[in-house]
Amino acid sequence: MITTKENIIQYFQGGIKNKNDFKIGVEHEKFIFNKLRKRVDYQTINKIFDLFKNSGWHLIFEGNDIIALKKNDQQITLEPGNQIELSGAKLNNIHEICKEAYDYIFELKQISSKLNLRIISLGFDPISKLNEIPGNPKKRYEIMTKKMPRNGRLSLDMMYRTCGTQVNLDYCSEEDFTKKFKLSCYLVPLSTALFANSSIVEKKNSNYYSYRSKVWQETSRGGLPIEFLDNMDFEKYAKFIMKVPILFAQRKNNYVEVNGKNFEDFMNGRLDEINNELPNENDLSNHLGTIFTENRLKRYIEIRSIDTCDWDCLCNAPAFFVGLLYGNLEESLEIVSKWNKKNLLNAYVEAPKKGLRTELEGKNIGEWNKIFFKLAKKGLEKRNQLNKSKKNEAIYLNHINQILNSNKTNAELMLSKFQDDKDLNYLYEN
Repeated sequence: MITTKENIIQYFQGGIKNKNDFKIGVEHEKFIFNKLRKRVDYQTINKIFDLFKNSGWHLIFEGNDIIALKKNDQQITLEPGNQIELSGAKLNNIHEICKEAYDYIFELKQISSKLNLRIISLGFDPISKLNEIPGNPKKRYEIMTKKMPRNGRLSLDMMYRTCGTQVNLDYCSEEDFTKKFKLSCYLVPLSTALFANSSIVEKKNSNYYSYRSKVWQETSRGGLPIEFLDNMDFEKYAKFIMKVPILFAQRKNNYVEVNGKNFEDFMNGRLDEINNELPNENDLSNHLGTIFTENRLKRYIEIRSIDTCDWDCLCNAPAFFVGLLYGNLEESLEIVSKWNKKNLLNAYVEAPKKGLRTELEGKNIGEWNKIFFKLAKKGLEKRNQLNKSKKNEAIYLNHINQILNSNKTNAELMLSKFQDDKDLNYLYEN
């Protein structure tokens, strides 16, 4: 049972790994459209999942409804608006991450072609209005759809119209967590600008490079809390999550809506909706997964400030963060530790709109990203994880290098194409 703050701290301590056992996990979402350029419905998702089943994926049910697939240590999960997400295995290096992404996308494209469907890899749905997007029978989403808009005006846009890429990294001690979490939080504006890929909304220029980031900043339980910019430790994070309201409690296959109670109330047996039962580790895990901040702690660190992208970015974004957090932590941390928190938060607000031109501590974010690009490359070279051709992970930074040399992100390139193709044909991957 989870009944004390110390129980939560022990849960986080359970994530401590030996440095030699550090893994990398990547999760990334995709939009799927039918031939009429409408987002696919749940019946079509069932057809997609059925074809995945033919290649060794196993169906996961909630009651009688298919909600996910599993194959070895990978899962394909269903998001609120029928976006599908690969939750990748915990792998050793970026070479393996890149191969996993390639194999999955290749299979998804084959299935989409058979069903006459089309894939879009952007951070925000460029076509659909919110009321046009079909839902699905996952029970937790029914409660979230009802409750999330109360404290964040764009919460439903987050749920139904965004796609992101997430990088999951390990820590070897509480001190190591503190350093990595601080660095990843200070890098949020840089990451937002560098990986911006959501400039078109409802077939119009949104006047944002990352409209996804704009949405997440106005999402309930989201954003970049100022306390995350201090030296966060397990106790501070436990205190933070204890005060966050609970969305639901899960008992067997039933999701029970909880109103006006936070996780501390749950720990103290004050949830009459479930007869004042006390939380277990599964309840804690559910709660941690419904906190939508830019970075999160579970039993690993989740970095969540990346718009979904196509092939190049799926290798480059993990490589960037692995190079910094695994390969060059101290040197990177020394730089951000000199930054003013208020300036950082101001850059965080401005980065979705101004992109690489956002000002931060006397430089624009494009210049800061050049500095951290070099540090990431140095870190990957130091890791010296080689592929079959004896090349290290730094080869996966090429796309970032192109962005920084041209000073044009994926979002800006999309806008350039948009001037010539208002029908958005260039956005489809197959």
